Amino acid sequence: MKFGPVRASEAEGAILAHGLRLPGGIAIRKGTVLAHGDISAIMAAGIDEVIVARAESDDIGENDAAYAIANALVGPGLRAEAAATGRVNLYATADGLFVADAEKVNSINRIDPGITLATLPNLLEVNSGRMVATVKIIPYAVDGAAVASAAAAAGNGVIAINAYSPRRIGVVATQLPSLKPSVMDKTIRVLKGRLAISGSSIVREIRTEHLQEAVAAGIRALIGESDIVLVFGASAICDVDDVIPTAIKAEGGKVLHFGMPVDPGNLMLLGEVDGKPVIGAPGCARSPAENGFDWILQRLIAGRKVTADEITGMGVGGLLMEIGSRPQPREGKSRNPKISAIILAAGQSTRMGPANKLLAKIDGKPMIAHVADAAIGAHPFDVIAVTGHQAQSVKEALSDRALKLVHNAEFATGMASSLRAGISAVDPASDGAMVMLGDMPRIEAAMLEKVINAFAASKPHPVVVATCNGKRGNPVIWPRRFFEQLLQVQGDKGARDLLADLVNETVMVEIGEAASLDLDTREALERAGGSLS
Repeated sequence: MKFGPVRASEAEGAILAHGLRLPGGIAIRKGTVLAHGDISAIMAAGIDEVIVARAESDDIGENDAAYAIANALVGPGLRAEAAATGRVNLYATADGLFVADAEKVNSINRIDPGITLATLPNLLEVNSGRMVATVKIIPYAVDGAAVASAAAAAGNGVIAINAYSPRRIGVVATQLPSLKPSVMDKTIRVLKGRLAISGSSIVREIRTEHLQEAVAAGIRALIGESDIVLVFGASAICDVDDVIPTAIKAEGGKVLHFGMPVDPGNLMLLGEVDGKPVIGAPGCARSPAENGFDWILQRLIAGRKVTADEITGMGVGGLLMEIGSRPQPREGKSRNPKISAIILAAGQSTRMGPANKLLAKIDGKPMIAHVADAAIGAHPFDVIAVTGHQAQSVKEALSDRALKLVHNAEFATGMASSLRAGISAVDPASDGAMVMLGDMPRIEAAMLEKVINAFAASKPHPVVVATCNGKRGNPVIWPRRFFEQLLQVQGDKGARDLLADLVNETVMVEIGEAASLDLDTREALERAGGSLS
């Protein structure tokens, strides 16, 4: 490709390297193939010289080159979008682990400086719809032979998605007087949140004494009906001769590896009984925060065999975020962000007829109460419920709950007015607001904790959107820096338009069907097991 300044009169058919703004509001964007009319406008503006690129006979244009390479990369669980400005993005079409061969990616990037391939980290959990890689051609055209070489290399299993398959999970949980039952209950809620993206389920939980014989009996009872058995000890595993590893061996199993160079997660144990994985979970697995337990569990659910060699190779990148339960203080530990939960409970639910769907009974409890209990159970800084239509009835349905009620007198104007009312009521000390809809009866505290954890994991804090099968849903956490813009929204779309403009500041978190369950009609409500009085 030839690049450089040429006389404007000789630039027809060339690619404009830098955009031009001409008198009369005329704009010619960079990358435009200059036509006769463009040349006339440029010369009329008194511009004698422009910087352009011209493809040579053996060059391939940026879009065709990018697509040729990206199309070759498409493998299991991947799709490529259309090319634009020399770029093609690749997206996951299944939930699972993104797999990238670093050596092969590097080899493609070393074929020609104008050809680049960027990917997410290897073995990162992704949901369907997430962008996982991008091919970008730097110049406006690139040598055809280089493109052919890159496309050939790209067709050699460079990237893929190891799709999740739903697994049956058995849980053995040991008890000691020092461990509260509420902690064990929360452990199960958190585990359900972890399993949601894969569709895996807990077949049974057995609670036992923290004794080798009891743990062994629990493993034996579950191994036949489970694909993976998890053991949550009331006391951390300290040695390969401790309670949990000896219980595995007592059932004819073996310990494959104890300990891992991932922090938090150091005290993870991986074993096997009857050819099925048994994980001795570290204490940090009780938290929704990412830890080494996630890395092992995700690989197993994706059908990958985990070896001791792989575990001992996890050290680079294995230092994860700090957790607050450590026995020794650590330097520079920052506080967890404060999140205010806002429940929008003001709508008229017109498609439901005269009844208020938020008061519909599901499992014997008003729908709005299910949502409020989930919000409170996720332990946010505070919980705000915005009322409007039938405010007194909604207030009664939420009685005896630790939340703040805010009335929106303008509820009939649409959702935006309730959003503004909720944001206006957020405590000045809060770092963000988690906006929830009042008709989300299947939302659980563990799911909300997963969304909150994603907000806490990055700085500056991103917008976090809960998803179902990669499609955006609710709740959405908004960092405080967007509050002023939220206070300007109008109509019944809420903050949808604002969210669309913030794609580069958004993190999506898969929580399953609860993110998008729509109960806007009586039929949908009845299918969900609800009833209106």
